[in-house]
Amino acid sequence: MSDDSAWIEIVLLAMLAAFIGLRLVSVLGKRTGQERPIGDNFRPAAEVQSPQRREADRPPRGRLVLPAGTDPALLPALEDIAGADAGFAPAKFLDGARSAYGMILGAFWAGNLEPLHGLAADDVQDNLAAAIEARGGHKLGNRLVAIDDATISAADMIGNMIELTVRFTARVAAPDGETTSHDLWTFSRLAGNADPAWVLIATDNEADSGDMLPDHTD
Repeated sequence: MSDDSAWIEIVLLAMLAAFIGLRLVSVLGKRTGQERPIGDNFRPAAEVQSPQRREADRPPRGRLVLPAGTDPALLPALEDIAGADAGFAPAKFLDGARSAYGMILGAFWAGNLEPLHGLAADDVQDNLAAAIEARGGHKLGNRLVAIDDATISAADMIGNMIELTVRFTARVAAPDGETTSHDLWTFSRLAGNADPAWVLIATDNEADSGDMLPDHTD
């Protein structure tokens, strides 16, 4: 009788062990050797992206360097432009504006506007062509002696278009002597455009408030 009790006890213990084993498998699952280590479930599924670095050429707001002579009141507008157009720097822009000023004047005086392709808007070129035609198409003996000053006098964002007006003070040698010209040129470009070129969209002369690039400056 005692032997029967012992066997019954063994069978019950075996059944209990099997039941506990099945419960452990159902709760913990079977390990395959490819499980992620404990704690991995708390890691994000995708790697956290670090914030993009500011473009090297784009200064932090409030640290834009203004060229000498620039009205400090233009700083907020110029900072907005720098924020919309990576790489914009007023001094770099003025260097390009000086070069464009000399090239466009030279082409106008020579009576050949072909070099202005991409530098001046169509309506500006049409006005220059009309002025050349009005003087009979002949060349002028004018020569740019020096650009004594070039200063940004206005800055605007119209939609995604940037417009900057530059006041030039230049000395021009003409057949009847040297004169000084005070001109206002407005340049434009699309913010963020891969093409870095600026286009001349308007001209004015402080002396007569009419279209600039006269045959002789006053």
